[in-house]
Amino acid sequence: MKKMKGSLSLGRVKGIRIQVHWTFLLLIGWVVFLELSRGNDLAAIFWSIGFVMVLFGCVIAHELGHALTAARYGIGTRQITLLPIGGVASLESMPENPKEELLVAVAGPAVNLVIALLLYLVVPVGDFISQDPAQLEETLSAINAGNFLFYLFSANLMLVLFNIIPAFPMDGGRILRALLSMKMNRMQATQIAAWLGQMVALFFFLFGLLFNPILVLIGVFVFFGAQGENIMVQQMTLLKNRSVAEAMMTDITVLEPDDPLSEVVDLVLSGTERDFVVAADRRVEGVLYQTDLVAAYRNGRGDARVREIMNTDVEPLHPDEPLSEAYIKIRSSQKGFFPVVDRQQLVGAIDQNNINEFIVFKSYPGITDRAEVPLNT
Repeated sequence: MKKMKGSLSLGRVKGIRIQVHWTFLLLIGWVVFLELSRGNDLAAIFWSIGFVMVLFGCVIAHELGHALTAARYGIGTRQITLLPIGGVASLESMPENPKEELLVAVAGPAVNLVIALLLYLVVPVGDFISQDPAQLEETLSAINAGNFLFYLFSANLMLVLFNIIPAFPMDGGRILRALLSMKMNRMQATQIAAWLGQMVALFFFLFGLLFNPILVLIGVFVFFGAQGENIMVQQMTLLKNRSVAEAMMTDITVLEPDDPLSEVVDLVLSGTERDFVVAADRRVEGVLYQTDLVAAYRNGRGDARVREIMNTDVEPLHPDEPLSEAYIKIRSSQKGFFPVVDRQQLVGAIDQNNINEFIVFKSYPGITDRAEVPLNT
């Protein structure tokens, strides 16, 4: 998963980068606007901003619940990003085992439930709910020292209830898919959960237009998230039991370390290739990415050789590697272009577009597997 542009890093927890997106400032601005429109003073504004900060600390804990549970099943998390509508944990994948996915999905709301239970032990909840409606409205008219923890208790309960709504790709939708996957195949379970998620998203959108613009954003996020997850699972189903060798490119241009960059530019302009494997005697020495090539010319290094610009931190794929696993690696990679090596010899390369084309054509019946094609050197 690529790092989201315009994000400020807050540090790391268990190797997971915690970051806040710049749009989070819009939420702070919205809070200030609401407090001013209600006629509240500066102290009330500071209490409200502080509440948002603490609440989003609970959101981080929620996402860490997902991430750390996923880590138990060998699934990494690159980052957790805070957005105005909540947090997003960028897991490298979701467990395909229904029981494991269920535990990962439940872990987030469970963290908020634990926080709410701990707060219940110290917050006089009964004193608040025993008040008559008019008195309670006055008590909660603005966040202050007297009601701060009650607000936090209520917010964590709301996070639990909201997240278990069976709207994919929210936690409740993932819980639903995990439960459905125990009775049917994963693709069918995803289609049902995604359809329900999009119906809930439309409700959020329409309700938000009338009452709360934040729900509009959530509705859009849920709708396209459900659609994207549905497409992803369909793609992974098509890739199942396929190997890298079936999809890799073999008709590729292989550069040598001492080739001048000017020749590489000619190759880019005269063909469709953007990234190139660099090899000597079919042994991979690195990859020259188009972004690095452009950066070299921008920095006045157009007379350099390939070895001076190429990226040597490359993890090749093996032709027998499952294509579904390679797909996840490619999507998670910053560059998305991998050489394919067998017994230390270059046999091809593979990238996102290559796999997308494989998916498109393999989704049509009657298309047979291709014959083995030797590497063009």
